[in-house]
Amino acid sequence: MQPPTSPDVNPSRTSTPTTEKSTSSSFEPKGKSSAGLGQKAAETIDQGREGAAGGLDSASSALHERADRLPGGEKVAGAAHATADALSSTADYIRENDLQSMVQDVQKLVRNNPGPALLTAAVLGFLLARTFSRD
Repeated sequence: MQPPTSPDVNPSRTSTPTTEKSTSSSFEPKGKSSAGLGQKAAETIDQGREGAAGGLDSASSALHERADRLPGGEKVAGAAHATADALSSTADYIRENDLQSMVQDVQKLVRNNPGPALLTAAVLGFLLARTFSRD
């Protein structure tokens, strides 16, 4: 006759007690806090602002130069000039504002216009998914 076994006994388990480790410190690099990493990332982004603004200015200039030669007449040329002006304004905004003030501006925009912000996020998510899909 076999001894009764308890239903909660798992023969694959070992009787060695396990110790729980805190995983909070395993995600942080040694000597750096997550706040420090965030600050470093913000500084890196701020250093790249001038290059991004210069690229937008170049695109704006090129569009202004070619706008009148685009097919489609005056309407298309007007739209191209308006787009070039918007690119130039964006370049100025990027030069004049650091990352923190840009984030605050986006937060304010989302708070004041939640519907369009959600629609924009959905469209961007869809485009990113299409870009990175494997099909």
